[in-house]
Amino acid sequence: MLATRLSRLLSQLPGKTLSMYDREHGARRPLLFCSASFIPVSRTYAGEVDPVGSKAVLVTGCDSGFGFSLAKHLHSKGFLVFAGCLMKDKGHDGVQQLDSLNSDRLRTIQLNVCSSEEVDKAVELVRSSLKDPEKGMWGLVNNAGISTFGEVEFTSMETYKEVADVNLWGLVRTTKSFLPLIRRAKGRVVNIGSMLGRMANPARSAYCITKFGVEAFSDCLRYEMHPLGVKVSVVEPGNFIAATSLYSPESIRATAKKLWDGLPDIVRNDYGKKYFDEKIAKVENYCNSGSTDMTPVIDAITHALTAATPYTRYHPMDYYWWVRMQIMTHLPGAISDKIYIH
Repeated sequence: MLATRLSRLLSQLPGKTLSMYDREHGARRPLLFCSASFIPVSRTYAGEVDPVGSKAVLVTGCDSGFGFSLAKHLHSKGFLVFAGCLMKDKGHDGVQQLDSLNSDRLRTIQLNVCSSEEVDKAVELVRSSLKDPEKGMWGLVNNAGISTFGEVEFTSMETYKEVADVNLWGLVRTTKSFLPLIRRAKGRVVNIGSMLGRMANPARSAYCITKFGVEAFSDCLRYEMHPLGVKVSVVEPGNFIAATSLYSPESIRATAKKLWDGLPDIVRNDYGKKYFDEKIAKVENYCNSGSTDMTPVIDAITHALTAATPYTRYHPMDYYWWVRMQIMTHLPGAISDKIYIH
């Protein structure tokens, strides 16, 4: 009823009403009004910084997913790319593919963002590889991250800490270590956040906490770096799990089994297996419903690195998630809860 009333109200404005697909419940609903000026999901990027040939960029998390594709894309654009890989020392397939390009402008480096030692070594490697270290390094893309799922009572404290160590503290550690080089170049810091850093979601608290933290850290850093000529952007992807292969049916089942087996008896008995299995089924549906094309994310990061005036935030996501994010961040909680949660 509430969604219908909102739709009627907004339909009086110039534009059209969208029939939105609810990715979590598998149903379409005539939810919200859309006009060309109202939803800036697709952007035309212009005003690039030239030349990029002499500019160095470090990207974390390049073993797979966004980082892997971004490293190749930035290399094709003419950047000197340092691709930080967690599993370079283990000969990961993604690392081998990047190394197979045999280019002096794309160098894979061992980098675990949770290790101060490895981050410090990466800084020295990059510094020694620059033609003129005093002119600094142009860009840092903090992409490394991990994800998990599970309601609050299903999630162990160890899991909360593990996700935060990578997604938040690893990002802070890497940024602090590379900032002297970035400041000298008056360059760019691009942090990969998430739509779940702007709006929370059931069963994703461990992940949401870290991405909300990335948003706050990025804002503070942007304020501090502005007088120094460094620009800071956040890219907030929607659901690209299908494109990045972050979860497979096997990994979801394995995580679910680990969650269930690790539950205290009182939690297991109070919720029951039926409730637990229903929540896991929703996770599987979410993971299978995302975008299979990560081009919007790669384009957004590239724009943040190359535009003369990059955006503060980028929202590469489909219309359903963009509208949902606007509702959950702009309307009273009682309304957004009624539409999406209850």
